[in-house]
Amino acid sequence: MASPDAAAPPPTEPERWKDLDMLLSRPGNLVHSTFDPSPGLRDLIGSFVEVLVVGAGGLGCELLKDLALSGFKNLHVIDMDTIDVSNLNRQFLFRIQDVGKPKAEVAAKRVMERVSGVNIVPHFCRIEDKELEFYKQFQIIVLGLDSIEARSYINSVACGFLEYDADDKPVQETVKPMVDGGTEGFKGHARVIMPGTTPCFECNIWLFPPQVKFPLCTLAETPRTAAHCIEYAHLIKWDEVHSGKPFDADDAEHMQWIYSEALKRAELFGISGVTYSLTQGVVKNIIPAIASTNAIISAACALEALKLVSGCSRSVSNYLTYNGLEGTHIKVTEFVRDTDCLVCGPGTLIELDTSSTLSEFIKMLEEHPKLLMAKASVTHEGNNLYMQSPEVLEQMTRQNLSIPMFDLLKGTSFATVHVSGMAESNGKKVSSLRKLRVAFKGVEEASKMDTTESS
Repeated sequence: MASPDAAAPPPTEPERWKDLDMLLSRPGNLVHSTFDPSPGLRDLIGSFVEVLVVGAGGLGCELLKDLALSGFKNLHVIDMDTIDVSNLNRQFLFRIQDVGKPKAEVAAKRVMERVSGVNIVPHFCRIEDKELEFYKQFQIIVLGLDSIEARSYINSVACGFLEYDADDKPVQETVKPMVDGGTEGFKGHARVIMPGTTPCFECNIWLFPPQVKFPLCTLAETPRTAAHCIEYAHLIKWDEVHSGKPFDADDAEHMQWIYSEALKRAELFGISGVTYSLTQGVVKNIIPAIASTNAIISAACALEALKLVSGCSRSVSNYLTYNGLEGTHIKVTEFVRDTDCLVCGPGTLIELDTSSTLSEFIKMLEEHPKLLMAKASVTHEGNNLYMQSPEVLEQMTRQNLSIPMFDLLKGTSFATVHVSGMAESNGKKVSSLRKLRVAFKGVEEASKMDTTESS
């Protein structure tokens, strides 16, 4: 008789996919109208569908595993973080020998070792480092993030691909579906975002509670908790020592400096509990994650991704919440899209004179009440009109600054452009990407658009 501690033999290939093949090969009353049940549907998904997973942390590790076991064979994962020893209690793809290595690379390697036939391409970089064309190649983007700013950026990218027809209806071929998962302790959510049809992230950003803020007088004079010491180093001490130098929460050296200063502050006032992980949590507003919650939310997200590409069942409408704090509570709420949303709508309209130069257009973005975007880079149909960075691209596109936008946009009466830069959000400067509709005054067909003066 085998020992009860003996590991079960790994499943054979037919056994591994038996349940998934059954789901994809039989009709039902809850399937999507486009569903075509077939024994070969899993192979089609594996061959032709590319999925991007954003984040390789607690939720991202689960997502990679679940998507690979749901028939997705072409995956990419992007994450800028390296593995810390504090990650090992819940990010199950990592081992002690992996500490210091890029999360995306290790996570991809581990899943490919366990699931034959899957190919995962890791990207160890910031999400802002990738060109728009990189995101365009994917049929679905799945988010496993712990940051509102990162979600907002990816949401803007996906919605930026969306085009509208003459009746302001979404062109289905340009819709980039997203599945967004998030966890906070024993709570979590999974939602499906179909730009132009369901609410995008920006439509109901009010669902996220405002970040806790401490009075500056408390931080400066009477700190009582470890969080007070950390915020003192972050909000007060940094500017005193690094005058004019912006703090980057994603820079390990910057975060280490905040941690060291917070420790000194805590010792001065006899306060305990300042740790590096807590410093990261306070500065980046990260709430500790629990492995079981990550597993539940990841399963829901992977299932929604499978439903989107196969039609084997209707998608959730459109926001699932989970609460495991006391028992188990699961609820689905259907939120309504904001038709005036600046991100997933047809685009903010900017009306220009035919003589307005690209430089004047960029200046206008800084002053536009709905945008307030500084240091903007501008692209049109994949072409760089002007790029703030890197330096080599700035030099290559600088000559366009003095050219009228009408000429750069090839003399069309109106056009769609994408701009990226730094914008205000909740009192902070964050990376932002917006889609704009540019119309030229006095040019034929411009009057057909519902224009409003902005210059």
